[in-house]
Amino acid sequence: MRKLALFLIILNLLTALAVPPHFNDEDIILAPLFSSADAEVIPDQYIVAFKDDVTADRISYHHDCVSNMMSEERKKVKRGFMAELISGIKHTYDSDVFKGYSGRFSEEMLNKIRQSDEVAYVEKDSKVYSEVVQYNAPWGLARISHRDPLGFITFSRYLYDATAGSDVTVYVVDTGINIDHVEFGSRARWGVTVPDDDEDVDNNGHGTHVAGTAVGTRFGVAKKANVVAVKVLNSDGSGTTSDVIKGVEYVVRSHLDEMRRARQDGRPFKGSVANLSLGGSKSRTLDTAINAAVTLGVHFVVAAGNSDSDACNESPAAAEKAITVGASTFDDVRASFSNYGPCVDIFAPGKDILSAWIGSYTSARILSGTSMAAPHITGLVAYFLGLDAESTSDFAVTRLTSKKMRDMIVSLATRDILDDVPADTPNLLAFNNFDPTS
Repeated sequence: MRKLALFLIILNLLTALAVPPHFNDEDIILAPLFSSADAEVIPDQYIVAFKDDVTADRISYHHDCVSNMMSEERKKVKRGFMAELISGIKHTYDSDVFKGYSGRFSEEMLNKIRQSDEVAYVEKDSKVYSEVVQYNAPWGLARISHRDPLGFITFSRYLYDATAGSDVTVYVVDTGINIDHVEFGSRARWGVTVPDDDEDVDNNGHGTHVAGTAVGTRFGVAKKANVVAVKVLNSDGSGTTSDVIKGVEYVVRSHLDEMRRARQDGRPFKGSVANLSLGGSKSRTLDTAINAAVTLGVHFVVAAGNSDSDACNESPAAAEKAITVGASTFDDVRASFSNYGPCVDIFAPGKDILSAWIGSYTSARILSGTSMAAPHITGLVAYFLGLDAESTSDFAVTRLTSKKMRDMIVSLATRDILDDVPADTPNLLAFNNFDPTS
């Protein structure tokens, strides 16, 4: 009886994973395994994407079978290195953003997963990093509110509508935020911490700096917007693609929940914008998740990258539906580190940017990078959403779609004012279109 029971368990597992019967290697069909040539791959860690037509029941069955097979695999090894190597599923993704899962699997287990009829493809998980270059006046705010190059009188003058950003939520997908900083008042809250065994604190500073530029009272573009910390990077500013995707999923769920609650309570809600000042090698899974999130109503702004190369070769800079931002200097030159190319939508100030920091409630620091440029545009998106008079209607979060927002930001931009911009790159510098005389 025991032998029969064992046989039935094995048969059910094989059936659940839909492994086609085979008699030699030529009969095995494996789902594609993707990885960018320049990716900093995390050994034995993978992101698994389900096919679009897979039902919820099949997904649940697949997860159960993988978990059961992992349990059997663990029994074959002793505690230690090998047990850690086959740790199994870490994240599951079950939303309209992306359906799949990620985790650490042995080569044998990976091959079984790739044989499953439910799996569209597998991508090797890889490192992502905050896009920052550190150097020791938020001149950037002044620059996006003046058409002409900054001068003695204008370099510290930020012209803006004081109500801009009202009833808008900004998600900073980063290292976290110093939510008690005076820059944020009562407008900041902690959303989620994705990395394992981490804490709800920004121990790096990068995320706090980004948030300050987007919505800070002194340093920020949209001074009335709310801000939410979505921690996907560790204290050293690095993380994994799989954790970033989980952060994107959180943003969409939170956005949809806030939209629903606002309508139930009869209060205004004008939309959400997410900032990703991070990057790594090209990832079709991350780009797909961001594009799906935009389709679901969240505006996404991403850094172009700091490698002085084509932004189309990095993610999330290459995500088609996000607004990709390059960095400019005080002298209206493309920053020497800034990526370029047709995937860049617009430039914003990104060198020697002063913003909020960690360590105290009032600390500040100057940083440079496309990480600093992106939140200028994130703030600008929140700024325009807050000014949208019709966005208190039932169609608040769909009237100004991401495409319409990008088209508006591009149409308002100051053209052909930047030096050292390659011919295949839009020569556009962000402008908030504020008219102090109106």
